[in-house]
Amino acid sequence: MFMGEYRHNIDQKGRLIVPAKFRENLGDTFILTRGLDQCLFGYPMNEWSMIEEKLKTLPLTKKDARAFTRFFFSGATECEIDKQGRINIVSPLQQYAKLDKECVILGVSNRIEIWSKDLWEEYFADSEDSFAEIAENMIGFDI
Repeated sequence: MFMGEYRHNIDQKGRLIVPAKFRENLGDTFILTRGLDQCLFGYPMNEWSMIEEKLKTLPLTKKDARAFTRFFFSGATECEIDKQGRINIVSPLQQYAKLDKECVILGVSNRIEIWSKDLWEEYFADSEDSFAEIAENMIGFDI
């Protein structure tokens, strides 16, 4: 399970340090792809396989299903963690998530998310007041 919030800088070569607490669960290689809300999603290989199987069941005849699978899979890339604990984020993913210097890496249960610091702070500020309402509206959600 992934949880927590960490801040690291992406360098000019597109390398970003993966927090040590996440490396073991991600494994030596994992999948990084475009996520929702203009961030990147990172999945360990076993989680990626389960998501892939679920997405294969979507009906090819549905326009939204085709659009989402294109969006999700076309941005996917296999990442390797180097000896310094870094990954190289390919340029299209950097551009999608607006990663230019300061990044926020989040643990979100079965995946990690990589955000531009500015986009994360904007998202969090916009959503903070509605978190209680969102929790209240979720069926069976109890803290």
